[in-house]
Amino acid sequence: MTATSKKVVVIGGGVAGLATAALLARDGHEVDLVEKNDDLGGRAGSWEHEGFRFDTGPSWWLMPDVFDHFFELLGTTTAEQVSLVRLDPGYRVFFEGMDEKIDIEGDEGRNRALFESIEPGAGAGLTSYLDSAREAYDIAVKRFLYTSFDSPRAFLGRDVLRNASKLAVLLTTSLEAFVSKRFSDRRLQQVLGYPAVFLGSSPERTPAIYHLMSWLDLADGVRYPQGGFTTFVDALARLATENGVRVHTGTSATAILTRARQGRSGKGRRRSEVTGVRVSDHGGAERELSADVVIGAADLHHVETRLLPTNLQTFPEKWWDKATSGPGAVLAYLGVRGSVPELAHHSLFFTDDWSTNFDAIFESPTHMPDPASLYVCRPSATDDSVAPADHENIFILVPSPPDPGLGHGGVDGTGAPDVEKVVDQAITTVAEWARIPDLAERVVVRRSVGPADFVDNVNSWSGGALGPAHTLRQSAFLRATNRSRKVEGLFYAGSSTRPGIGLPMCLISAELIRKRLKGDRSVGPSS
Repeated sequence: MTATSKKVVVIGGGVAGLATAALLARDGHEVDLVEKNDDLGGRAGSWEHEGFRFDTGPSWWLMPDVFDHFFELLGTTTAEQVSLVRLDPGYRVFFEGMDEKIDIEGDEGRNRALFESIEPGAGAGLTSYLDSAREAYDIAVKRFLYTSFDSPRAFLGRDVLRNASKLAVLLTTSLEAFVSKRFSDRRLQQVLGYPAVFLGSSPERTPAIYHLMSWLDLADGVRYPQGGFTTFVDALARLATENGVRVHTGTSATAILTRARQGRSGKGRRRSEVTGVRVSDHGGAERELSADVVIGAADLHHVETRLLPTNLQTFPEKWWDKATSGPGAVLAYLGVRGSVPELAHHSLFFTDDWSTNFDAIFESPTHMPDPASLYVCRPSATDDSVAPADHENIFILVPSPPDPGLGHGGVDGTGAPDVEKVVDQAITTVAEWARIPDLAERVVVRRSVGPADFVDNVNSWSGGALGPAHTLRQSAFLRATNRSRKVEGLFYAGSSTRPGIGLPMCLISAELIRKRLKGDRSVGPSS
């Protein structure tokens, strides 16, 4: 260790934890990473069974520039670490009560023609919409994503000041209202509103600033790493260990250790500082890892309310009582005999009454929507390695209330009755809407996952599948800060904190920790 290097412990071996550990180790810090599970990846996990291999979490590769920049910081490139394929079509959309499906292409020009064929004038409308989305995306990357908002510089750039009135509208208008003002056809409104679900919210609850997401899938395109997203996790783990990170799997953090600092701070309150992390292995044996810096890259609710005493919690239970969780999810991993060409690599199934669908998930009391909109991934359309010959790999995600009471999943229909019922209904929906009448009969492998599994597997707050929703009061500088206000040397990374949900955001959250330790208060990507 050098005079400026620190002993760092990272809690959580998901994408954010691995990325943070790799960046800090490359900067010369001595880094230990602890992960309670035997495998790394967190939500970006993998499950293998009878020749099938399923990605258990993220399945959309968007914002490629963020991945490129991250790998550059580690002295490598995306191409050296994973093999990306651009999907065409990017995804297919099925609509309740309509025989005609639509394909969203991997080309902006063809998507303009598609929109025009559905609604006269919508082609030009899409051009204007995507121009606005690209502008918002560029401003977000330059000013709002790569900053912890500990400096007013994020708001003082020329591009921000020049677009201040426009940004104000985008922040105070819902995505649903923004879209419906520009497009009349319900199908187009749903295509443009669906990115809100990626953000753990719904179109009517998400600020219109997030229309920037449509530039990513309609113009920039959707990609897929051959071999699955597990190859990305493997790359992160490899780069972390190559840079000196000591990885401890099967090791749970049980407490963040602190001591009182000398002097007093803020209204006479004595601050504390981290000294390490107490950990336990599967057998219950405990030990302590000393640290100058601790990074909580696990679920923020768990880190704050389970690993710290109440008086040292920046985000105590009363804070979470007022917060809004993103949706939960019921997942199904299906191995299917024979081919299923009716489905694209990505397929979306949209119900007619979207408002009722989302209200069931987000309003109190919550309940499973019926019928439910859902997402289907068929990676075997692109990747021969994820299923045996003459079989298909199908992953179904049904957004649900973030309610662990729905229960756990299981293999071969052994999950909680409510979870298995949702899976049965989802299979029926896919079979009927996509016209695959014998789909259920051809399922040879079946595993379900329920909201309770997210609690067990990744310590998820309230059983949410993604993290706190990107509502207005939980976005940008209003999202949970990535630094403890009570404990010096304690920081946070991952989807619970800034900048937010998704693989690219987790990579950026890692860079934000690096910038904090370097004293870098710049608002854009670091060099």
